[in-house]
Amino acid sequence: MNLLLITPEDLVGPDVAEIGGRRFRHVMDVLKLTERSGCCRAGMLGGRVGRAEMLAVDYDAERMRLRLHWMAEPPPPLPVILIAALPRPKTFRKVLHGAVTLGVKRLIFIHAFKVDRSYWSSPVIGEKALREELLQALEQAGDTVLPVVEFRKRFKPFVEDEFPALCAGRRACVAHPGAAEACIPSTEPLTLCIGPEGGFTEYEVALLCANGARAVTLGPRILRTEVAVPVLLTRLCLA
Repeated sequence: MNLLLITPEDLVGPDVAEIGGRRFRHVMDVLKLTERSGCCRAGMLGGRVGRAEMLAVDYDAERMRLRLHWMAEPPPPLPVILIAALPRPKTFRKVLHGAVTLGVKRLIFIHAFKVDRSYWSSPVIGEKALREELLQALEQAGDTVLPVVEFRKRFKPFVEDEFPALCAGRRACVAHPGAAEACIPSTEPLTLCIGPEGGFTEYEVALLCANGARAVTLGPRILRTEVAVPVLLTRLCLA
């Protein structure tokens, strides 16, 4: 945790918050704050960043009261819409965490031919688990703004009905090992599509390209999804 994330529900006064649970244990056991030297980086969910100063601790109840001081805006978002074939649950968490820590603020997970349908019933994409993963990614990145995460279970209707609008006025790329065009960095807003572990089928790539995308490649090496996402974002946006 590089940022203690405070939510509006934590507030007990205009500039005072009370926290417990996982955040309390992290502050005490990892950051090792005390009432004498109790100050750490903090941010208000959806708001500014600054610092939190320890006021009081209830060790039995594992609760802590903090005074909040906001001083700056959170880091700027990455101008990317990330569209990814839904990966296996363990990989999903890694992809989500990596993209959010890099600043992606809209993620759409879609079905594809090589996506196992059992992935759609995994608890990791449930509302509670998803929110917890997003909050921990924001804490890691020192960010406060929750991204929007969406799911689409039907590939063809999504590509034909929604994808063109997601490409409008933006550079749109689909990562595909067999593509002839190399990844080139740009400051333009980006819509990036990434396939499942086995890649999109040729039909899926063709449909994406027919609706606004260009196929690009990182080269001859085949990367796991959780590796490909940060590499592509870095190559296309951050170079």
